[in-house]
Amino acid sequence: MTRQHTRAWFGLLVILCPVFLVSMDGSILFLAMPKISQALTPTADQALWILDVYGFAVGSLLIAFGAIGDRYGRLRLLMIGAAVFGIGSAGAAFAPNPELLITFRALMGLAGATLLPSALAVLSELFPDARRRARAIGIFAAAFAAGFAIGPVVGGVLLERFAWGSVFLVNLPVIAVFLALAPVLLREVRATGKGRVDVLSVVLSAAGLLLAIYGIKHAAADFLSVTAGLAAIAGAGLLVWFARRQRGLEYPLVEFSLFRDRVFTIAIVTGLLPLAAWSAAAFLSGTYLQSVLGLPVLQAALLALPGAAVLTIMCVVTPALVDRIGARAALLGCHFSIAAGLALLLLTGVTGGAGWYVASTVVAGIGYGISFSLVADTAVAAVPAERAGAAGAIAETSNEIGNALGIALMGSLAALVFRLVGPDLAPTLGETLDIAPTTALDAKEAFVAGLHAAVAVLSLLHVGLGILALRWLPQPSKALVPQASA
Repeated sequence: MTRQHTRAWFGLLVILCPVFLVSMDGSILFLAMPKISQALTPTADQALWILDVYGFAVGSLLIAFGAIGDRYGRLRLLMIGAAVFGIGSAGAAFAPNPELLITFRALMGLAGATLLPSALAVLSELFPDARRRARAIGIFAAAFAAGFAIGPVVGGVLLERFAWGSVFLVNLPVIAVFLALAPVLLREVRATGKGRVDVLSVVLSAAGLLLAIYGIKHAAADFLSVTAGLAAIAGAGLLVWFARRQRGLEYPLVEFSLFRDRVFTIAIVTGLLPLAAWSAAAFLSGTYLQSVLGLPVLQAALLALPGAAVLTIMCVVTPALVDRIGARAALLGCHFSIAAGLALLLLTGVTGGAGWYVASTVVAGIGYGISFSLVADTAVAAVPAERAGAAGAIAETSNEIGNALGIALMGSLAALVFRLVGPDLAPTLGETLDIAPTTALDAKEAFVAGLHAAVAVLSLLHVGLGILALRWLPQPSKALVPQASA
Protein backbone atom coordinates (compact mmCIF):
# COMPACT_ATOMS: atom_id res chain seq x y z
CA MET A 1 0.00 0.00 0.00
CA THR A 2 2.85 2.36 0.80
CA ARG A 3 4.34 1.88 -2.66
CA GLN A 4 0.94 2.48 -4.25
CA HIS A 5 0.42 5.66 -2.24
CA THR A 6 3.91 6.88 -3.15
CA ARG A 7 3.19 6.25 -6.83
CA ALA A 8 -0.10 8.13 -6.52
CA TRP A 9 1.50 11.25 -5.03
CA PHE A 10 4.34 11.23 -7.56
CA GLY A 11 1.70 10.79 -10.25
CA LEU A 12 -0.11 13.85 -8.89
CA LEU A 13 3.09 15.91 -9.20
CA VAL A 14 3.43 14.80 -12.81
CA ILE A 15 -0.21 15.70 -13.58
CA LEU A 16 0.28 19.14 -12.08
CA CYS A 17 2.93 19.95 -14.73
CA PRO A 18 0.50 20.46 -17.64
CA VAL A 19 -2.22 21.83 -15.34
CA PHE A 20 0.12 24.54 -14.08
CA LEU A 21 1.22 25.41 -17.61
CA VAL A 22 -2.33 25.63 -18.96
CA SER A 23 -3.38 28.04 -16.21
CA MET A 24 -0.13 30.04 -16.25
CA ASP A 25 -0.34 30.57 -20.00
CA GLY A 26 -3.73 32.16 -19.51
CA SER A 27 -2.05 35.11 -17.77
CA ILE A 28 1.68 35.09 -18.54
CA LEU A 29 1.30 37.62 -21.36
CA PHE A 30 -0.23 40.37 -19.22
CA LEU A 31 3.15 41.97 -18.49
CA ALA A 32 4.69 40.79 -21.77
CA MET A 33 2.27 42.64 -24.06
CA PRO A 34 4.15 45.98 -24.11
CA LYS A 35 7.30 44.19 -25.38
CA ILE A 36 5.32 42.06 -27.82
CA SER A 37 3.61 45.21 -29.10
CA GLN A 38 6.99 46.86 -29.67
CA ALA A 39 8.37 43.83 -31.51
CA LEU A 40 5.35 42.83 -33.66
CA THR A 41 3.28 46.08 -33.73
CA PRO A 42 -0.16 44.38 -33.61
CA THR A 43 -3.32 46.41 -34.11
CA ALA A 44 -5.64 46.97 -31.12
CA ASP A 45 -7.89 44.02 -31.93
CA GLN A 46 -4.89 41.79 -32.77
CA ALA A 47 -3.40 42.58 -29.36
CA LEU A 48 -6.61 41.47 -27.66
CA TRP A 49 -6.73 38.30 -29.79
CA ILE A 50 -3.13 37.47 -28.83
CA LEU A 51 -4.20 37.64 -25.19
CA ASP A 52 -7.51 35.84 -25.24
CA VAL A 53 -7.71 33.50 -28.25
CA TYR A 54 -5.99 30.97 -25.98
CA GLY A 55 -8.73 31.16 -23.36
CA PHE A 56 -11.51 31.00 -25.96
CA ALA A 57 -9.98 27.92 -27.56
CA VAL A 58 -9.65 26.20 -24.18
CA GLY A 59 -13.13 27.16 -22.99
CA SER A 60 -15.02 26.39 -26.19
CA LEU A 61 -13.48 22.90 -26.58
CA LEU A 62 -13.11 21.79 -22.96
CA ILE A 63 -16.34 19.80 -22.72
CA ALA A 64 -15.91 18.29 -26.19
CA PHE A 65 -12.44 16.98 -25.40
CA GLY A 66 -13.73 15.67 -22.09
CA ALA A 67 -16.17 13.49 -24.04
CA ILE A 68 -13.47 12.43 -26.52
CA GLY A 69 -11.17 11.43 -23.67
CA ASP A 70 -13.90 9.33 -22.10
CA ARG A 71 -14.30 7.42 -25.35
CA TYR A 72 -10.71 7.03 -26.58
CA GLY A 73 -8.62 7.23 -23.41
CA ARG A 74 -7.70 10.06 -21.04
CA LEU A 75 -3.97 9.32 -20.78
CA ARG A 76 -3.61 9.02 -24.56
CA LEU A 77 -5.34 12.39 -25.01
CA LEU A 78 -3.23 13.87 -22.22
CA MET A 79 0.00 12.80 -23.94
CA ILE A 80 -1.11 14.06 -27.36
CA GLY A 81 -2.30 17.35 -25.87
CA ALA A 82 0.97 17.92 -24.02
CA ALA A 83 2.99 17.32 -27.19
CA VAL A 84 0.82 19.72 -29.22
CA PHE A 85 1.06 22.28 -26.41
CA GLY A 86 4.85 22.11 -26.69
CA ILE A 87 4.73 22.54 -30.47
CA GLY A 88 2.42 25.54 -30.11
CA SER A 89 4.70 27.08 -27.47
CA ALA A 90 7.78 26.76 -29.69
CA GLY A 91 5.93 28.24 -32.66
CA ALA A 92 4.62 31.18 -30.60
CA ALA A 93 8.10 31.93 -29.24
CA PHE A 94 9.47 32.54 -32.74
CA ALA A 95 6.36 33.98 -34.44
CA PRO A 96 7.48 36.78 -36.79
CA ASN A 97 4.11 38.57 -36.95
CA PRO A 98 0.85 38.99 -34.99
CA GLU A 99 -1.12 36.64 -37.27
CA LEU A 100 1.18 33.68 -36.64
CA LEU A 101 1.35 34.42 -32.92
CA ILE A 102 -2.45 34.35 -32.75
CA THR A 103 -2.47 31.07 -34.70
CA PHE A 104 0.02 29.38 -32.38
CA ARG A 105 -1.77 30.71 -29.30
CA ALA A 106 -4.97 29.16 -30.66
CA LEU A 107 -3.12 25.85 -31.13
CA MET A 108 -1.92 26.05 -27.53
CA GLY A 109 -5.52 26.65 -26.44
CA LEU A 110 -6.73 23.64 -28.40
CA ALA A 111 -4.08 21.50 -26.68
CA GLY A 112 -4.95 23.01 -23.31
CA ALA A 113 -8.56 21.92 -23.76
CA THR A 114 -7.37 18.30 -23.94
CA LEU A 115 -5.27 18.58 -20.78
CA LEU A 116 -7.59 19.83 -18.03
CA PRO A 117 -10.45 17.28 -18.08
CA SER A 118 -8.07 14.39 -18.83
CA ALA A 119 -5.74 15.39 -16.00
CA LEU A 120 -8.63 15.46 -13.52
CA ALA A 121 -9.91 12.05 -14.66
CA VAL A 122 -6.45 10.44 -14.41
CA LEU A 123 -6.01 12.00 -10.97
CA SER A 124 -9.26 10.42 -9.79
CA GLU A 125 -7.94 7.01 -10.88
CA LEU A 126 -4.79 7.53 -8.79
CA PHE A 127 -6.80 8.15 -5.60
CA PRO A 128 -9.72 5.72 -5.24
CA ASP A 129 -10.07 6.64 -1.54
CA ALA A 130 -12.52 9.57 -1.23
CA ARG A 131 -10.61 11.45 1.46
CA ARG A 132 -7.25 11.29 -0.29
CA ARG A 133 -8.93 12.12 -3.59
CA ALA A 134 -10.48 15.24 -2.02
CA ARG A 135 -7.05 16.35 -0.81
CA ALA A 136 -5.54 15.68 -4.23
CA ILE A 137 -8.27 17.67 -6.00
CA GLY A 138 -7.68 20.52 -3.54
CA ILE A 139 -3.99 20.52 -4.49
CA PHE A 140 -5.03 20.37 -8.18
CA ALA A 141 -7.26 23.44 -7.73
CA ALA A 142 -4.54 25.31 -5.81
CA ALA A 143 -1.98 24.60 -8.55
CA PHE A 144 -4.42 25.77 -11.22
CA ALA A 145 -5.10 29.00 -9.32
CA ALA A 146 -1.42 29.52 -8.53
CA GLY A 147 -0.61 29.25 -12.23
CA PHE A 148 -3.07 32.04 -13.03
CA ALA A 149 -1.74 34.13 -10.14
CA ILE A 150 1.98 33.87 -10.78
CA GLY A 151 1.82 33.88 -14.59
CA PRO A 152 2.41 37.64 -14.78
CA VAL A 153 5.22 37.37 -12.22
CA VAL A 154 6.99 34.62 -14.17
CA GLY A 155 6.55 36.63 -17.36
CA GLY A 156 8.01 39.72 -15.75
CA VAL A 157 11.07 37.91 -14.40
CA LEU A 158 11.77 36.29 -17.78
CA LEU A 159 11.36 39.55 -19.69
CA GLU A 160 13.87 41.30 -17.43
CA ARG A 161 16.63 39.06 -18.85
CA PHE A 162 15.36 37.54 -22.10
CA ALA A 163 13.36 38.37 -25.23
CA TRP A 164 9.55 38.13 -25.24
CA GLY A 165 9.61 34.63 -26.75
CA SER A 166 11.00 33.30 -23.46
CA VAL A 167 7.52 33.38 -21.92
CA PHE A 168 6.63 30.52 -24.28
CA LEU A 169 9.93 28.63 -24.32
CA VAL A 170 9.72 28.15 -20.54
CA ASN A 171 6.95 25.61 -21.23
CA LEU A 172 9.17 23.20 -23.14
CA PRO A 173 11.27 21.71 -20.27
CA VAL A 174 8.10 21.10 -18.23
CA ILE A 175 6.40 19.39 -21.17
CA ALA A 176 9.50 17.21 -21.73
CA VAL A 177 9.49 16.07 -18.08
CA PHE A 178 5.78 15.25 -18.28
CA LEU A 179 6.08 13.24 -21.51
CA ALA A 180 8.97 11.24 -20.01
CA LEU A 181 7.31 10.41 -16.68
CA ALA A 182 3.60 10.17 -17.48
CA PRO A 183 3.73 6.72 -19.16
CA VAL A 184 5.59 5.35 -16.13
CA LEU A 185 3.46 6.79 -13.31
CA LEU A 186 -0.02 7.15 -14.83
CA ARG A 187 -2.56 4.62 -16.11
CA GLU A 188 -5.04 4.84 -18.95
CA VAL A 189 -8.60 5.84 -17.97
CA ARG A 190 -11.70 5.27 -20.10
CA ALA A 191 -15.40 5.60 -19.43
CA THR A 192 -18.07 3.49 -21.09
CA GLY A 193 -21.58 4.34 -22.16
CA LYS A 194 -20.87 8.00 -22.94
CA GLY A 195 -22.17 7.92 -26.49
CA ARG A 196 -20.54 9.67 -29.41
CA VAL A 197 -19.45 13.29 -29.55
CA ASP A 198 -21.89 15.54 -31.42
CA VAL A 199 -19.58 17.26 -33.91
CA LEU A 200 -22.16 19.87 -34.89
CA SER A 201 -22.49 20.97 -31.26
CA VAL A 202 -18.72 21.43 -31.02
CA VAL A 203 -18.69 23.55 -34.19
CA LEU A 204 -21.71 25.62 -33.14
CA SER A 205 -20.36 26.43 -29.67
CA ALA A 206 -16.84 27.31 -30.83
CA ALA A 207 -17.89 29.29 -33.92
CA GLY A 208 -20.71 31.08 -32.11
CA LEU A 209 -18.50 32.20 -29.26
CA LEU A 210 -15.66 33.34 -31.50
CA LEU A 211 -17.93 35.26 -33.89
CA ALA A 212 -19.78 37.01 -31.07
CA ILE A 213 -16.59 38.11 -29.36
CA TYR A 214 -15.00 39.12 -32.66
CA GLY A 215 -17.92 41.47 -33.25
CA ILE A 216 -17.51 43.05 -29.81
CA LYS A 217 -13.74 43.44 -30.15
CA HIS A 218 -13.97 44.81 -33.71
CA ALA A 219 -16.51 47.39 -32.57
CA ALA A 220 -14.23 48.52 -29.71
CA ALA A 221 -11.21 48.89 -31.98
CA ASP A 222 -12.89 50.54 -34.99
CA PHE A 223 -16.23 51.66 -33.55
CA LEU A 224 -19.50 50.25 -34.88
CA SER A 225 -19.39 48.76 -38.36
CA VAL A 226 -21.41 46.42 -40.54
CA THR A 227 -18.77 43.71 -40.15
CA ALA A 228 -18.84 43.92 -36.36
CA GLY A 229 -22.64 43.89 -36.22
CA LEU A 230 -23.02 40.94 -38.59
CA ALA A 231 -20.37 38.94 -36.72
CA ALA A 232 -22.02 39.53 -33.36
CA ILE A 233 -25.50 38.66 -34.70
CA ALA A 234 -24.22 35.51 -36.43
CA GLY A 235 -22.38 34.43 -33.28
CA ALA A 236 -25.45 34.97 -31.10
CA GLY A 237 -27.57 33.00 -33.57
CA LEU A 238 -25.17 30.05 -33.54
CA LEU A 239 -25.11 30.01 -29.75
CA VAL A 240 -28.91 29.98 -29.60
CA TRP A 241 -28.92 27.10 -32.11
CA PHE A 242 -26.34 25.30 -29.95
CA ALA A 243 -28.45 25.71 -26.80
CA ARG A 244 -31.61 24.44 -28.50
CA ARG A 245 -29.79 21.48 -30.02
CA GLN A 246 -28.57 20.31 -26.61
CA ARG A 247 -32.14 19.76 -25.44
CA GLY A 248 -32.75 17.04 -28.03
CA LEU A 249 -29.47 15.14 -27.64
CA GLU A 250 -29.15 11.99 -25.56
CA TYR A 251 -25.58 12.99 -24.67
CA PRO A 252 -25.44 16.82 -24.81
CA LEU A 253 -22.17 18.72 -24.49
CA VAL A 254 -23.83 21.06 -21.98
CA GLU A 255 -26.76 19.99 -19.83
CA PHE A 256 -28.62 23.29 -19.59
CA SER A 257 -31.26 21.69 -17.39
CA LEU A 258 -28.74 21.84 -14.54
CA PHE A 259 -29.18 25.62 -14.44
CA ARG A 260 -32.69 25.16 -13.06
CA ASP A 261 -30.98 24.68 -9.69
CA ARG A 262 -30.26 28.11 -8.20
CA VAL A 263 -27.26 26.94 -6.18
CA PHE A 264 -25.70 25.43 -9.31
CA THR A 265 -26.35 28.64 -11.27
CA ILE A 266 -24.71 30.79 -8.57
CA ALA A 267 -21.72 28.43 -8.52
CA ILE A 268 -21.21 28.58 -12.29
CA VAL A 269 -21.54 32.37 -12.43
CA THR A 270 -19.08 32.49 -9.53
CA GLY A 271 -16.72 30.45 -11.68
CA LEU A 272 -17.07 32.85 -14.60
CA LEU A 273 -17.29 36.38 -13.16
CA PRO A 274 -14.30 36.36 -10.75
CA LEU A 275 -12.05 34.93 -13.50
CA ALA A 276 -13.32 37.64 -15.85
CA ALA A 277 -12.57 40.29 -13.23
CA TRP A 278 -9.16 38.89 -12.38
CA SER A 279 -7.98 38.57 -15.98
CA ALA A 280 -9.28 42.00 -17.03
CA ALA A 281 -7.81 43.75 -13.99
CA ALA A 282 -4.46 41.95 -14.36
CA PHE A 283 -4.19 42.78 -18.08
CA LEU A 284 -5.16 46.45 -17.73
CA SER A 285 -3.08 46.88 -14.57
CA GLY A 286 -0.01 45.44 -16.29
CA THR A 287 -0.27 48.11 -18.97
CA TYR A 288 -1.02 50.75 -16.32
CA LEU A 289 2.08 49.95 -14.26
CA GLN A 290 4.44 49.90 -17.23
CA SER A 291 3.04 52.40 -19.74
CA VAL A 292 1.36 54.90 -17.40
CA LEU A 293 3.54 54.79 -14.28
CA GLY A 294 6.66 53.88 -16.27
CA LEU A 295 7.75 51.02 -14.00
CA PRO A 296 10.28 48.42 -15.26
CA VAL A 297 8.73 45.05 -16.03
CA LEU A 298 10.47 43.31 -13.10
CA GLN A 299 9.22 45.90 -10.62
CA ALA A 300 5.70 45.55 -12.01
CA ALA A 301 5.98 41.77 -11.58
CA LEU A 302 7.14 42.11 -7.97
CA LEU A 303 4.17 44.35 -7.17
CA ALA A 304 1.89 41.47 -8.23
CA LEU A 305 3.45 39.07 -5.71
CA PRO A 306 1.42 40.02 -2.58
CA GLY A 307 -1.89 39.50 -4.38
CA ALA A 308 -0.67 36.24 -5.93
CA ALA A 309 0.42 34.98 -2.51
CA VAL A 310 -2.95 35.84 -0.91
CA LEU A 311 -4.84 34.18 -3.77
CA THR A 312 -2.81 30.96 -3.54
CA ILE A 313 -3.03 30.78 0.26
CA MET A 314 -6.79 31.26 0.13
CA CYS A 315 -7.09 28.37 -2.35
CA VAL A 316 -5.36 26.13 0.17
CA VAL A 317 -7.24 27.27 3.30
CA THR A 318 -10.71 27.62 1.75
CA PRO A 319 -11.79 24.01 2.58
CA ALA A 320 -11.01 24.63 6.27
CA LEU A 321 -12.70 28.04 6.07
CA VAL A 322 -15.84 26.45 4.63
CA ASP A 323 -15.86 23.88 7.46
CA ARG A 324 -15.83 26.77 9.91
CA ILE A 325 -18.21 29.35 8.42
CA GLY A 326 -20.07 27.39 5.74
CA ALA A 327 -20.04 27.61 1.94
CA ARG A 328 -22.78 30.26 1.85
CA ALA A 329 -20.81 32.73 3.96
CA ALA A 330 -17.63 31.93 2.02
CA LEU A 331 -19.30 32.66 -1.33
CA LEU A 332 -20.74 35.92 -0.02
CA GLY A 333 -17.33 36.96 1.28
CA CYS A 334 -15.86 36.02 -2.08
CA HIS A 335 -18.04 38.42 -4.09
CA PHE A 336 -17.94 41.36 -1.71
CA SER A 337 -14.16 41.19 -1.20
CA ILE A 338 -13.62 41.12 -4.98
CA ALA A 339 -15.96 44.10 -5.36
CA ALA A 340 -14.06 46.02 -2.67
CA GLY A 341 -10.67 45.14 -4.16
CA LEU A 342 -11.68 46.25 -7.64
CA ALA A 343 -13.11 49.49 -6.25
CA LEU A 344 -9.66 50.35 -4.84
CA LEU A 345 -8.37 50.60 -8.42
CA LEU A 346 -10.68 53.59 -8.86
CA LEU A 347 -8.25 55.52 -6.66
CA THR A 348 -5.37 55.09 -9.10
CA GLY A 349 -4.19 58.00 -11.22
CA VAL A 350 -1.53 58.96 -13.71
CA THR A 351 0.94 59.15 -10.80
CA GLY A 352 1.29 57.37 -7.48
CA GLY A 353 -1.11 54.49 -8.05
CA ALA A 354 1.19 51.55 -7.31
CA GLY A 355 0.15 51.33 -3.66
CA TRP A 356 -3.54 51.23 -4.54
CA TYR A 357 -2.79 48.50 -7.08
CA VAL A 358 -1.12 46.30 -4.44
CA ALA A 359 -3.95 46.92 -1.97
CA SER A 360 -6.48 46.02 -4.66
CA THR A 361 -4.82 42.70 -5.51
CA VAL A 362 -4.54 41.73 -1.84
CA VAL A 363 -8.18 42.48 -0.96
CA ALA A 364 -9.58 40.98 -4.17
CA GLY A 365 -7.17 38.03 -3.88
CA ILE A 366 -9.15 36.80 -0.86
CA GLY A 367 -12.27 36.47 -2.98
CA TYR A 368 -10.46 35.08 -6.02
CA GLY A 369 -8.90 32.32 -3.92
CA ILE A 370 -12.25 31.35 -2.42
CA SER A 371 -13.98 31.24 -5.80
CA PHE A 372 -11.25 29.20 -7.51
CA SER A 373 -11.29 26.60 -4.74
CA LEU A 374 -15.01 26.38 -4.00
CA VAL A 375 -16.83 26.61 -7.32
CA ALA A 376 -16.42 23.04 -8.59
CA ASP A 377 -17.38 21.46 -5.25
CA THR A 378 -20.44 23.69 -4.91
CA ALA A 379 -21.59 22.97 -8.47
CA VAL A 380 -21.15 19.21 -8.10
CA ALA A 381 -22.83 19.13 -4.68
CA ALA A 382 -25.88 20.96 -6.07
CA VAL A 383 -26.82 18.20 -8.56
CA PRO A 384 -27.59 14.48 -8.32
CA ALA A 385 -24.56 12.16 -8.19
CA GLU A 386 -25.19 10.76 -11.68
CA ARG A 387 -24.85 14.27 -13.14
CA ALA A 388 -21.71 15.24 -11.23
CA GLY A 389 -19.48 14.78 -14.28
CA ALA A 390 -21.51 17.19 -16.39
CA ALA A 391 -21.60 19.70 -13.54
CA GLY A 392 -17.83 19.54 -13.07
CA ALA A 393 -17.20 20.03 -16.79
CA ILE A 394 -19.46 23.10 -16.90
CA ALA A 395 -17.66 24.51 -13.83
CA GLU A 396 -14.25 24.12 -15.49
CA THR A 397 -15.56 25.64 -18.71
CA SER A 398 -16.98 28.65 -16.85
CA ASN A 399 -13.51 29.37 -15.46
CA GLU A 400 -11.85 29.34 -18.87
CA ILE A 401 -14.60 31.32 -20.60
CA GLY A 402 -14.54 33.84 -17.76
CA ASN A 403 -10.80 34.31 -18.18
CA ALA A 404 -11.18 35.01 -21.90
CA LEU A 405 -14.36 37.09 -21.63
CA GLY A 406 -12.81 39.37 -19.03
CA ILE A 407 -10.06 40.46 -21.39
CA ALA A 408 -12.31 40.56 -24.45
CA LEU A 409 -15.24 42.49 -23.00
CA MET A 410 -13.56 44.67 -20.39
CA GLY A 411 -10.50 45.17 -22.59
CA SER A 412 -12.84 46.30 -25.35
CA LEU A 413 -14.68 48.64 -22.96
CA ALA A 414 -11.39 50.18 -21.83
CA ALA A 415 -10.27 50.55 -25.46
CA LEU A 416 -13.55 52.23 -26.37
CA VAL A 417 -13.27 54.74 -23.51
CA PHE A 418 -9.65 55.42 -24.48
CA ARG A 419 -10.73 56.22 -28.05
CA LEU A 420 -13.63 58.42 -26.90
CA VAL A 421 -11.83 60.59 -24.33
CA GLY A 422 -8.20 60.36 -25.53
CA PRO A 423 -6.29 62.16 -28.29
CA ASP A 424 -7.81 59.73 -30.85
CA LEU A 425 -4.55 59.39 -32.76
CA ALA A 426 -4.28 55.59 -32.41
CA PRO A 427 -6.38 52.81 -30.82
CA THR A 428 -3.86 51.90 -28.07
CA LEU A 429 -1.83 53.78 -25.48
CA GLY A 430 1.48 52.40 -26.75
CA GLU A 431 0.83 53.46 -30.34
CA THR A 432 -0.31 56.91 -29.22
CA LEU A 433 2.83 57.48 -27.16
CA ASP A 434 4.99 56.44 -30.14
CA ILE A 435 3.16 58.67 -32.63
CA ALA A 436 2.77 61.80 -30.50
CA PRO A 437 4.83 61.93 -27.27
CA THR A 438 3.53 65.46 -26.65
CA THR A 439 0.06 64.04 -25.94
CA ALA A 440 1.41 61.60 -23.34
CA LEU A 441 -0.46 63.11 -20.38
CA ASP A 442 -3.81 63.19 -22.21
CA ALA A 443 -3.28 59.62 -23.48
CA LYS A 444 -2.39 58.32 -20.02
CA GLU A 445 -5.40 60.02 -18.45
CA ALA A 446 -7.62 58.46 -21.12
CA PHE A 447 -6.19 55.00 -20.42
CA VAL A 448 -6.79 55.44 -16.68
CA ALA A 449 -10.38 56.47 -17.48
CA GLY A 450 -10.80 53.23 -19.46
CA LEU A 451 -9.31 51.22 -16.59
CA HIS A 452 -11.71 52.89 -14.14
CA ALA A 453 -14.71 52.19 -16.38
CA ALA A 454 -13.85 48.50 -16.62
CA VAL A 455 -13.22 47.94 -12.90
CA ALA A 456 -16.31 49.94 -11.94
CA VAL A 457 -18.51 47.69 -14.09
CA LEU A 458 -16.86 44.55 -12.67
CA SER A 459 -17.15 45.77 -9.09
CA LEU A 460 -20.86 46.51 -9.51
CA LEU A 461 -21.44 43.09 -11.09
CA HIS A 462 -19.84 41.40 -8.07
CA VAL A 463 -21.97 43.44 -5.68
CA GLY A 464 -25.03 42.35 -7.65
CA LEU A 465 -23.97 38.71 -7.63
CA GLY A 466 -23.29 38.90 -3.90
CA ILE A 467 -26.80 40.23 -3.28
CA LEU A 468 -28.26 37.52 -5.54
CA ALA A 469 -26.30 34.85 -3.67
CA LEU A 470 -27.59 36.25 -0.37
CA ARG A 471 -31.17 35.78 -1.58
CA TRP A 472 -30.79 32.48 -3.48
CA LEU A 473 -28.36 30.36 -1.47
CA PRO A 474 -29.81 28.19 1.33
CA GLN A 475 -29.21 29.02 4.96
CA PRO A 476 -26.20 27.43 6.75
CA SER A 477 -28.35 24.61 8.11
CA LYS A 478 -28.57 23.28 4.54
CA ALA A 479 -25.00 22.38 3.51
CA LEU A 480 -23.82 23.30 0.04
CA VAL A 481 -20.73 21.14 -0.04
CA PRO A 482 -20.81 17.69 1.59
CA GLN A 483 -17.78 16.42 3.46
CA ALA A 484 -15.74 13.70 1.78
CA SER A 485 -16.28 10.32 3.38
CA ALA A 486 -13.43 8.13 4.41
